[in-house]
Amino acid sequence: MAALNGRRSSNIIGKLAAVLLSACLLAGCGPGRSEAARVVDPADYSAFFLWSGVEPPPAMDTADTVYVLWGELRKGDAARIIPLHRTPPARSQTELWMVIRAERLDWAPSAMAQMRAQVELWQRVSGIAGVQIDFDSSTGRLGDYAVFLKSMRRELPAGLKLSATGLMDWPANADEDDLAALRAPLDEIVIQTYRETTTIADFGRYLQSAHRLAMPYKIALVEGGAWDEPAGIANDPDFRGYVVFLLPQKRVQNP
Repeated sequence: MAALNGRRSSNIIGKLAAVLLSACLLAGCGPGRSEAARVVDPADYSAFFLWSGVEPPPAMDTADTVYVLWGELRKGDAARIIPLHRTPPARSQTELWMVIRAERLDWAPSAMAQMRAQVELWQRVSGIAGVQIDFDSSTGRLGDYAVFLKSMRRELPAGLKLSATGLMDWPANADEDDLAALRAPLDEIVIQTYRETTTIADFGRYLQSAHRLAMPYKIALVEGGAWDEPAGIANDPDFRGYVVFLLPQKRVQNP
């Protein structure tokens, strides 16, 4: 074979290097990439969201914490919470939370009274740790949400905790005053990393700001979604672990 001249050889080597670099980036071997994202399998976790119509996985038998959806206050009716889990769970060693999904914050007195009665029932039968409010507040309206949570705190029996689900945009972009207002009534916040049944692709960018919460927080993952723990999360003293949102379908799917 005839020898390549220097210029042509340099061009070929340059093109080859570019191809190899592109392949490396596609494979995820760039700087800061520790390992491929894993599929979220309930068997690897000990805390769960259990919504209506979902069959509990075997991992629920040894769960440390379970958030059970009791009911929903829907957008079209501020006066009544629709019960979805009518029978309180049996008392066990598992830490139980009663969850209320809300689509509005202007609850009528009848809805508050309904909530109080159900909380007292679950406290008596199940020994719940507290109540969690699941409301997707926009980041710009967190101040209003904090006012609602303060009123909710006043409605709870003494000794019960108050939790809220949260969006990743809150710690990333909320005003410090609004985050401080959230801390006052809450014992914890559970930040969701998914939309419906799919992990949000750039969760790592948002969670870099999780420390701004400055309060106990957990991270919610969706069953079957992709997850690669962002650097530094495990070392945050406010981080309290993961909660898996269980889906009403085949237990684990590829992301």
